[in-house]
Amino acid sequence: MRKNFLPLSVPDIGDEEINEIADSIKSGWITTGPKVKKFEKEFSEFTKSKYAIAVNSATAGLHITYTAMNLKGKKVITTPLTFVSTVNMLLASGAEVVFADIDKKTLNIDIKQIEEKLKQGASAIVPVHFAGIPCDMDEIVKLAKKYNAKIIEDCAHAIGTTYKRKHAGTFGNAGVFSFHPIKNITTGEGGMVITDNQDLANKLMLLRFHGMDKDAWKRYDKTGKIGYDIVELGFKYNMMDIQAAIGIHQLKKVKYFNEKRKNIAQYYRNELSNLEEISLQEFPDYEFEHPWHLFVIILKTNKITRQQLMDELKKRNIGTSIHFPAVFSFSYYKKLSFTGEDCPNASFVGNNILSLPLFPKMTIEDAEYVITSLKEIFSKL
Repeated sequence: MRKNFLPLSVPDIGDEEINEIADSIKSGWITTGPKVKKFEKEFSEFTKSKYAIAVNSATAGLHITYTAMNLKGKKVITTPLTFVSTVNMLLASGAEVVFADIDKKTLNIDIKQIEEKLKQGASAIVPVHFAGIPCDMDEIVKLAKKYNAKIIEDCAHAIGTTYKRKHAGTFGNAGVFSFHPIKNITTGEGGMVITDNQDLANKLMLLRFHGMDKDAWKRYDKTGKIGYDIVELGFKYNMMDIQAAIGIHQLKKVKYFNEKRKNIAQYYRNELSNLEEISLQEFPDYEFEHPWHLFVIILKTNKITRQQLMDELKKRNIGTSIHFPAVFSFSYYKKLSFTGEDCPNASFVGNNILSLPLFPKMTIEDAEYVITSLKEIFSKL
């Protein structure tokens, strides 16, 4: 039994980030300013997108993107196996949510079901690259063109994800990324929207800050003018320089972080693939780069419940989490008459999925302890 608790995830923040935060505080410019601009520029270069718009969360990014793309009153297809913000923000934007089931192997949205829903009048698709494995974007783009549908990629899991050597988020109209502390890089809280469309980028910049035609940096630096106009009904979703100070250095380390995650994940896969009690997320047959945001297992045995397994692991000082219950399983969505009838795969996976510890500072010895603990628990069933 290990003495210290092994958490699900821990952000890796070094002296570079801390010194950059201190520099921002000392400068007196702590809200949206030059470091946000720098982070946006470097993120657009990293993803090879024309525009990057920093926001205070991926949830905010989804909200302004859905709003900017005029989805109100329109049917939008997405997966129910995602964090609820993907869907919450569709409802907040006035869209009609249409769930397509998942592929039970990859856990990504089922392409065949997307076409079925498009035939029924849906006008936009929100694919989620689950755990970092990209959806089949060639097929999704092909369907979007065939049915004149918009694509907003939910890339919350996908920093460093590539599909056929092109970064996730660059296939549709926009891609939305998360920098929550559990993600592959963090800014404490924060997000980024990328797009190649200048008109969309301009609208996103308006919507993230009150619909104001000038941000604070343009108004208060020595060359700026104080006057401004409100040209849209906007929100207060801007990122601070204090956050961007972290992100600038996190982005430099993303390949290193992802390689560390990959090493742990591959060790997990090698040691857990033959356990009869669980199944693992399977890889698609197209070329992709996996950033290993999550390592999930799916419980197959009825000899132990997921909660019992989590409790047993917790007794052994191992942290776990659930990513994710199917969205339609939550009380609010049941109240809105959403059911899982058309999504049996998402229902099963949502009821049985479990995330194991995975973060850059983990060691192989940490992973070995998790593996040994799982084998010990299952051997006693």
